Amino acid sequence: AAAVEQRLARFRAARGTSSAAARLPPRSEEPPGKAAAPEASEGPDRGGQPRPVPAATEPARPLLVLALKVLLWAVLLALFAELELGLPFFVVSLLYWMYAGTRGPGERRPGELSAYSVFNPGCTPIAGTLTAEQLERELHYRPAAGR
Repeated sequence: AAAVEQRLARFRAARGTSSAAARLPPRSEEPPGKAAAPEASEGPDRGGQPRPVPAATEPARPLLVLALKVLLWAVLLALFAELELGLPFFVVSLLYWMYAGTRGPGERRPGELSAYSVFNPGCTPIAGTLTAEQLERELHYRPAAGR
């Protein structure tokens, strides 16, 4: 039983769980002459602190939320289809997605420009925009010298 508690304490320390049980030292029922091996997360450089959770596990939560939203939408679509209102539900869903997917000017990050230059301060175009002046220069092109 003591070995299982030690393994559980090491697992919690590795995951960085902050429960009270993870903070308590594991009970040692070993003979007094035999010292327990130090845990992997402890040491002079770590100070006994749990390891940080790797950043690779961070995007899993938004993906799970998105999957649950899609699943809920599919269930609602099936319910409305059973009630013979599937097409109106689908059309209203599309309209909502278009509304929710567009951001207003107040939601832009500082320094972010709109793709439409008329919405930018001073009508500043984004990089790669074909301007009327550039089009005029290209239409009035002259053959290369020496031809």
